[in-house]
Amino acid sequence: MNIDQGLFRLEFADHHAVLGIPIDADPKEARKRYLKIARRLHPDSLLTASDTEKQRASELLSKLVNPAYETLSQEKAATEHAVVLRLRGQQLMRQAETIELSLETARALMISNNIDYAYTTALKALAEKQYENLDEVLAITGQISELNLVYVTRKAGAPAVAPQSAPTQPAATSSKGASGAAPTPATSAPRRYRETILEGYLNRARELEQKQDYAKAIIELREALRAFPNSATCHSRLANVYLKAGQNTMARIHANRALEINAGDEVAQRIQQYLEKTAPAPKGRASTGSDESGDKPRGGLFGLFGGKKK
Repeated sequence: MNIDQGLFRLEFADHHAVLGIPIDADPKEARKRYLKIARRLHPDSLLTASDTEKQRASELLSKLVNPAYETLSQEKAATEHAVVLRLRGQQLMRQAETIELSLETARALMISNNIDYAYTTALKALAEKQYENLDEVLAITGQISELNLVYVTRKAGAPAVAPQSAPTQPAATSSKGASGAAPTPATSAPRRYRETILEGYLNRARELEQKQDYAKAIIELREALRAFPNSATCHSRLANVYLKAGQNTMARIHANRALEINAGDEVAQRIQQYLEKTAPAPKGRASTGSDESGDKPRGGLFGLFGGKKK
């Protein structure tokens, strides 16, 4: 049961395409869709089908549908799958202009100015007929995966561009670098894309932080640092979340790192100042009493570091 289209071509098991659900579908939507497919492929629904068709339905259910649902219905597995999918999107984003697409709908999606609406509309149309004819299941699943490939690429930060290679410059005006490759007008694109990716990480972490889900916010920011280890903003935001979670040592480490990268990072400066003021007095030294109480920031910790967007 090989599918050579969309994300499957990248040796990625596109479980969302198998179930015919959007990339951002929640577990409830995945379960609802799974039950509908399972009923369609169940022997009781194939009473008039040939033995060959029944065997094909059984294989589709056991080798594709069940594994897809098992992954997307388990929180840990689904989270890991989402992380890998996001990374694939970032990789694809850097070559967005050279992606080859066979589906006209996917090519239109690549240049759509309303990516979410165009994606859900196109996917819904394919999903409605995905399991109607067992002979077409794999082909339609591949088409859905091609839509998913475009969607994760665009959501990773790629602008609306035609999915063909950029035209090469005339030989008389082009210059070659050390690699021997002629530069194209998209030479500066990777930096813009990286900035968009970083902003995505920070926005997701900020939403989790506002919900006081500090554990997940920390995971999001640590993931961002794996991709952007020298981002002062990432380090200071992570220090901020660690501080709110009561992990002062980690907060100090990342605040210091942020200031090493950018001495002017205001969030890291405030965190460092707060930690210095609230640090336990050395043994044998008497508490300063009223002086310490007067140094406490107004509005408390959350008011000081949670209100201003950086």
